[in-house]
Amino acid sequence: MSRIHLLTPRLANQIAAGEVVERPASVVKEILENSLDAGANRIELDIEQGGVKLIRLRDDGQGIEKDDLALALSRHATSKIYNLDDLEAVQSLGFRGEALASISSVSRLTLTSRTADQDAGWQVQTEGRDMTAEVSPAAHPQGSTVEVRDLFFNTPARRKFLKTEKTEFKHLEEVVKRLALSRFDVGFTLRHNQKVIHQLRPASSQTEQERRISTLLSPAFIENSMKVDVCAEASGLRLWGWVALPTFSRSQADLQYFFVNGRIIRDKVVAHALRQAYQDVLYHGRHPAYVLYMELDPKLVDVNVHPTKHEVRFRETRLVHDFIFRTTHRVIADIRPEQGSEPAISGAAASNLLSAAPGQPLTQQGFEQSRMPLHQLQRDADNAAGFAARSHYQADRPAAGQVRDQISAYGALHPQRDSASGLQSVSMPEADDTECPPLGYAIAQLHGVFVLAQNDAGLVVVDMHAAHERVVYERMKLAYEAEGVRSQPLLVPVSMAVSSMEADCAEEQAEVFSKLGFEIARMGEETLVIRQVPVALASADISKLILDVLGDMTLFGSSQKIQNHTNELLATMACHGSVRANRQLTIPEMNALLRDMERTERSGQCNHGRPTWTQMSMHDLDSLFMRGQ
Repeated sequence: MSRIHLLTPRLANQIAAGEVVERPASVVKEILENSLDAGANRIELDIEQGGVKLIRLRDDGQGIEKDDLALALSRHATSKIYNLDDLEAVQSLGFRGEALASISSVSRLTLTSRTADQDAGWQVQTEGRDMTAEVSPAAHPQGSTVEVRDLFFNTPARRKFLKTEKTEFKHLEEVVKRLALSRFDVGFTLRHNQKVIHQLRPASSQTEQERRISTLLSPAFIENSMKVDVCAEASGLRLWGWVALPTFSRSQADLQYFFVNGRIIRDKVVAHALRQAYQDVLYHGRHPAYVLYMELDPKLVDVNVHPTKHEVRFRETRLVHDFIFRTTHRVIADIRPEQGSEPAISGAAASNLLSAAPGQPLTQQGFEQSRMPLHQLQRDADNAAGFAARSHYQADRPAAGQVRDQISAYGALHPQRDSASGLQSVSMPEADDTECPPLGYAIAQLHGVFVLAQNDAGLVVVDMHAAHERVVYERMKLAYEAEGVRSQPLLVPVSMAVSSMEADCAEEQAEVFSKLGFEIARMGEETLVIRQVPVALASADISKLILDVLGDMTLFGSSQKIQNHTNELLATMACHGSVRANRQLTIPEMNALLRDMERTERSGQCNHGRPTWTQMSMHDLDSLFMRGQ
């Protein structure tokens, strides 16, 4: 090996550029963040050939002093932190002091700036092997202009890895979108090859903010989303923004934006919490959409864990995870159809229950008061468990009896009170009634599948099986929670090998497992013994379930896997306990279903995440027949 020697400044910066400057989008991210940190109110960005030929940014920020211009292009030079205390509570987007030096080493960079107290602007460039900075006067208003030409001109190997102009600009535009979403108070203009792509004015009101989101993402997102704004005063956390309805799910995670103190991040704790919040309303392979902002004490989050600052580390992981999960989970559960609303698909919420069994009349009393005879509950449990035996749970007859026991207490608490006829009539409102329910009143049933209803906005179409399935499922969950978790001892305790870290976690979380219905003991350094399990999960693969739960607890501090597993069984039972297609309903029965949908949490989606109802306004109907044209 040759002797140790110092790298030249240019070579050292080019090595650093390998971490910071991946493509033109990386350059735009760094210089945009610098402008925002400088207090810019307006930013203009001109791009040519996807950013390879030219990236020019102009801002009206505070500018850079003449004597600091040369330092601005030096490594490890910054105005944003001074000591360790500043690093532990970073509030600026940038702080490493490497971006401009790295960019200037792989491009022809010119920085021009002027502060408010200077009479003229100044310009700096770096040249040569030692990247010597040359400062010269230049006409310029207050603010800064960064011009990056011929990216990777002196590192041809890096340039070969760039994609087509269209692809590179797509990545660059995504960076601009993210930063424009992070700062509604700043105006942004983006031009590509002299063509204006985005021209965004500062947005202060909620209407203006939603208009910006519609422009950058899609109008459909705002039309199908809910506003969130929740503060936890005790912990100093605030979560606000927009979460999309479950029916606006995506085939890929392309509409997920999460900001922490104004910085967009990708974090596994955040992703897991939001995925869990949507767990009960999205079917397999679908992804939620959201634009969310979390605010917390900068000391509670470490942003210095990744060169590109895309990742963060929360000091109170479990606190953050639970706050995000509970907030979004509650918002999703509280979706209600709004009077006269126009969205194509909406939802409903609250806590009333529904009961009805296949082959039995869906009485108004059964819909509104959840009065199902005990023998019907038992029969549904047997049918559902029989179905489960043919599917995932492999349940046998004893397991079916166990499931029946889980539900029987609820039926015993609510004895049947049906009238002699078995049906109580629900009449349509008189003409002088002033208020129509959100889902209106039933007028017909279509092919034994859909309920047609009329409300103030127009026509409501309900998938009766999907809607009834959700209401039955929510009733079963409440019944299960009201009774509590019933456990049974295993005839033969299950021994399982785990890592020492997982065994430690099981010991530390013994009380949590006990509340969930498990009795777990540690028998060695890497051995656990399961002696007791919840009745509803007696036929599940307990060892695999416990390993998954321990994995979540180690990573996130908590786990929803046991509850999700239980909910899967209840969902299967609800599917078999709900009204089937081609079942003829009376008008009172249809109205009873509509009222229960309005009172039931998450009734906008069935147990598999599909929509249960849709609204067609009078305008939509008029358009179909060209009325008024």
